[in-house]
Amino acid sequence: MSDHRLRTRMPSAPAPAAAPAPRGPGPRTAAALRAAAPALAVYAAVRALGLLVLWLAAHASGKDPVVRLSGRWDSVWYQRIAENGYGHTVTLPDGALHSDLAFFPLLPALERGISEVTPLTLGGAGLLVAWTAGLLAAWGIYAVGAQLHGRRTGVVLAALWGVYPTAFVQSMAYTETLFTALAAWALYAVLRGRWLPAGALCVLAGLTRPSAAALIAALAITAASTLVREFRAGGRTGPLLRRNARMLAGVALAPLGWLAYVVFVAVREGSPFAYFEVQAQWGNNIDGGRALAAFIAGLPLPAALGLCAALGLLGWLVVLCVRQRQPLPVLVYTVAIVVISLIGAGYFGSRPRLMMPAFPLLLPPAVALARLRGGWGARGGVRAEASDPAAGEEQPAATVAGADRGAPPPPGAAERSPVLTTPAQPPALTGSAQAAALTAPAVIVLAVLACASAVFGAWTLLGAGPP
Repeated sequence: MSDHRLRTRMPSAPAPAAAPAPRGPGPRTAAALRAAAPALAVYAAVRALGLLVLWLAAHASGKDPVVRLSGRWDSVWYQRIAENGYGHTVTLPDGALHSDLAFFPLLPALERGISEVTPLTLGGAGLLVAWTAGLLAAWGIYAVGAQLHGRRTGVVLAALWGVYPTAFVQSMAYTETLFTALAAWALYAVLRGRWLPAGALCVLAGLTRPSAAALIAALAITAASTLVREFRAGGRTGPLLRRNARMLAGVALAPLGWLAYVVFVAVREGSPFAYFEVQAQWGNNIDGGRALAAFIAGLPLPAALGLCAALGLLGWLVVLCVRQRQPLPVLVYTVAIVVISLIGAGYFGSRPRLMMPAFPLLLPPAVALARLRGGWGARGGVRAEASDPAAGEEQPAATVAGADRGAPPPPGAAERSPVLTTPAQPPALTGSAQAAALTAPAVIVLAVLACASAVFGAWTLLGAGPP
């Protein structure tokens, strides 16, 4: 018998205990950051490539790249609000009025606060918010992807969001990155059964963009489905409501930011529907898709066919999300963002940008890319340690709604839940030292997409039209 076997059988030499999981917000945040490091590195690399291409193209054409990122279009409106508050209105040659009340207050408030305590200008503060929020958004997107399909998919999902066709907006002093960060972490909180943090994040999202309505709807529909399911299972009303108290509180909290701003505009303008009237003046009213149909009908036939093909691809991605059995809050949020972006009467060129926060649309291609084989395998590529996406620990793919209410859910509850459906999972991973790596084909695909996104972004930003 070997010495090793003798030692393990001796009472005086017990096996060493496993290292305890990180406890407290500090160690858990550090563990979560280490787990997300590959995703953040890939995202930062593709966005840095976009900025480099823009800088080279801008200097070659004699233009200022910083102005292109922080000194035009919506960025100017936000900075004016940050400097002077609300009250600015522009009268167009056709008599239409554009009021700054169409812009929500969180970004200008952050710009004002940062510029007050740092040497940055309002434009610089806006870029700081956008770039920081971009990293936080990539972290949240990674966390959602890793929670549902494993860490490799989480890394690819964050990378795909960074090379989205209009990803150059993520480098501008706009609200897209800020809103996506809040939405991604709110969805992750719901997947983990943490309804109060999800509701608080929804409040901030509601102060950022009107499309927070999609996030609010995702929480409300998920909660309603949970209550109906538990009631049909024989739950009594009183205990049912008490057991779901945190979920109900989170749902009640969620719309307060959006409602607060709508009420503010109503009181300021003296009309209960003032906010919607302001949006209509900008041409952003809801028309059920008539403006989109008219735009397509007015295009030359090749362009119309190309746009219809793009819309068909969008519909196919939505179908794939449904077939992938994405959890209910993720699916509702995604579909709602897409619908809101398509049924408005606003400027068509902005619609891809408006859909950019719908990052779960990229989950099907992210899963496919993560499964590509060949090349470097585990010896190269972008490595991703096998651990929990948000705490550095192994976790189930998704918890049932409201799992933070007390005792943990019974075994298999997540699989049985129609609210948070668990997709097919990759093989179980053991040990935080095991690693998954993006294969050479996946890295090549992402590199090509990053280059194409960078070139397209520079071409768009150096052009005349708004994104």
